[in-house]
Amino acid sequence: MVGLPNAAEFRVSRFKLGRLADELQWQALLRSLPVAVYMTDAEGWITFFNDAAARLWGTEPEIGKARYNGALRLFRPDGTPLPHDEAPLALSLRERLPVLGVDTIAERPDGSRVHFVPYPTPLFNAAGALTGAVSILIDVTERYRAELAAQRLAAIVESSDDAILAKDLDGIITAWNAGAQTLFGYAAEEMIGKPITILIPLDRHEEEPRILARIRSGERIDHFETVRRRKDGSLVEVSLSVSPVKDAGGRIVGASKIVRNITEQRRAQEQQVMLLREMSHRIKNLFALTGAVVTLSARSSASVEQLTEAVQSRLGALARAHDLTLADIGREKAATATSLYGLVQTIVSPYEEAPGRRVSISGPDLAVEGHIVTGLALVFHEFATNAAKYGALSMPDGRVEITIAIEADQLRLDWRERGGPPIAASPEADGFGTRLADGTIKGQLQGDLTRRWLPEGLEIGITVPLAQLTVAPG
Repeated sequence: MVGLPNAAEFRVSRFKLGRLADELQWQALLRSLPVAVYMTDAEGWITFFNDAAARLWGTEPEIGKARYNGALRLFRPDGTPLPHDEAPLALSLRERLPVLGVDTIAERPDGSRVHFVPYPTPLFNAAGALTGAVSILIDVTERYRAELAAQRLAAIVESSDDAILAKDLDGIITAWNAGAQTLFGYAAEEMIGKPITILIPLDRHEEEPRILARIRSGERIDHFETVRRRKDGSLVEVSLSVSPVKDAGGRIVGASKIVRNITEQRRAQEQQVMLLREMSHRIKNLFALTGAVVTLSARSSASVEQLTEAVQSRLGALARAHDLTLADIGREKAATATSLYGLVQTIVSPYEEAPGRRVSISGPDLAVEGHIVTGLALVFHEFATNAAKYGALSMPDGRVEITIAIEADQLRLDWRERGGPPIAASPEADGFGTRLADGTIKGQLQGDLTRRWLPEGLEIGITVPLAQLTVAPG
């Protein structure tokens, strides 16, 4: 017969059962936690893990056969492999100290990776002997992705050529990228904390309250074209795109703004309009000049054959003159070179019956080349066109006298018409050709152009700095 346990044995058994119950109770508690938890013995062999740890690792390691960590492979944050015996829990067991906050990457069997932060802590018994370790694993994959996305966004913002800035609902600047510094001339430390109105010209200050009101209502503003002021006081044409900025609770707390410099775009648009108007102007002139050439040729032709030859010759000269005035549109054009005499003679040759008979030129010849040829050809073409349509060259006995002189560092050219229709008064409005000539001489060549509408004929005076022409006396 088996004897009944004595009182001492009964107490020991009850104690062991109590410990077993306690162990089962806390294991049940750990299994139910949503946070990954696992335990090891003093050698690092896994003795327990909960479901959250298995989900994080992507596998259920075999108890007693996986050491230090249940993941297939471990990596450091920089992507280099991390051996299991150098993992934070292994370090904690060796040093007998908690190891906190070491970012680690676990690779699952399916190849996916999870970023986590382990918090291993060594365990000791009542006698102070090391019995194992417990580790909590905090999955920070989403936080890592968010931080990575934020870093990429910050890099994009900082490297953008466009000015990108942010402001609060009071119009105070809170962020300022390198593009903003390039566009406006202010460094970030000069602008953060300052009102956005620093950039807005006084006559446009009413724009800001309207923009802020639309942002507070949740509205986005796209491609609002306006003018802003740089640090040096100069104005720049810009296009604004403004979006509301919301906090974590969805409340609008400010605005982000992308500012794009559209000065060159505007200039290109204006140049395009100018070219289209010039094309229209030239086409109309060509029709008028063709008629003038036919009329002029008919006056000096005794037969149809002579008329045909004269018209063909003059239209050919007109084509050569027109070619000199072509702007370089849509094609590369080699730099041209000629003399001032040659340029004028080419332009006026369609209206001449013989060289020098109706248009005379005197004074020193000058070499001209490159874009200067195009600019001056445009100007002389306008003068000759108007003279053939309305002025001296529209009459059989009309003449044009061109005088060239060099005065100090200036080129002086005088265009003098005589023998044309009497001039009663100067035109009331400037036509496109007049504005084109003025723009070329005064703008491109930084010179001066004057007109005198005398009863006996038009007189035009041109002065241009020789340095602008890059010409030398011929």
